[in-house]
Amino acid sequence: MRRNPFEEIEEMLDRVSKQVEGGMGSGGLQVPGSVPVDVADRAEEYVVTADLPGYDTDDIELTLAEGTLRLEAERADELEHASERYIRRERTRTSVNRRIRLPEPVEEESVSASFENGVLTVRLPKVEGGDDSRAIDIE
Repeated sequence: MRRNPFEEIEEMLDRVSKQVEGGMGSGGLQVPGSVPVDVADRAEEYVVTADLPGYDTDDIELTLAEGTLRLEAERADELEHASERYIRRERTRTSVNRRIRLPEPVEEESVSASFENGVLTVRLPKVEGGDDSRAIDIE
């Protein structure tokens, strides 16, 4: 009995579909160049937590405009290794970004951010109204 050639394709598509669904259920799929974040809705504020291992405070830029928090980070690593006959040079440039739309207006003058052990935490106190743009300093 001859096997249907489309069965293999269907099986492969089923496997891929299960992998995608499984990834979404266990924390979501990581889009290249994006930052994994948690957004907690507390009674009086939103708290955004982002993992940025290997970055320094100076590598990170945060801005808040029109109810959207924009996080961008870029770093460049440079390693040199000397050998008997050559020098090998490796450079890695990494940049990530993320835009987080906030469901309610926040008190922009009271927004604060801290960065410790590769984890960025942004606190955004809730208010009624307000749509100005402002840069956020990271402590």
